[in-house]
Amino acid sequence: MRFVIQRVSEASVSVNQQIIGSIGKGFLVLIGVSQTDTKAIADKMIKKLLGLRIFEDQNGKTNLSLQDVDGCLLLVSQFTLYADCRKGNRPSFINAGAPELAENIYQYIISECQSQLAGSPDKVQHGSFGADMKVSLLNDGPFTIILDSETLSMQ
Repeated sequence: MRFVIQRVSEASVSVNQQIIGSIGKGFLVLIGVSQTDTKAIADKMIKKLLGLRIFEDQNGKTNLSLQDVDGCLLLVSQFTLYADCRKGNRPSFINAGAPELAENIYQYIISECQSQLAGSPDKVQHGSFGADMKVSLLNDGPFTIILDSETLSMQ
């Protein structure tokens, strides 16, 4: 599983020129699911995501988590995170999870984040699985982190 996490001042996702999800301060998270991913792996990735301390404290140090700053999440599925560009110029997506598996895990991630983030139900917004989405963001920093379940210590 791969998460590309961007700290944002604001972000939105639209389908057919209609905004379906938008947030202010928080994380825009692009989510890639592989063929071998499970809900157990998702749980570990969610724990790491929600625990990341990448917002500045009063001393200017990146020391605060999403919950510390009352931030929001915008979760967007992105199978292209599993693009394999080693051969030729046309990427292969053979390592991306099958649509049924990927959608199931994506929906699970949304549900778990909603239940774990305190406050309003609007704290977790999301895209539409498999749709042609347009994502807009104002990256804060810029600050972008990649979490990969294969290289992350998953205790």
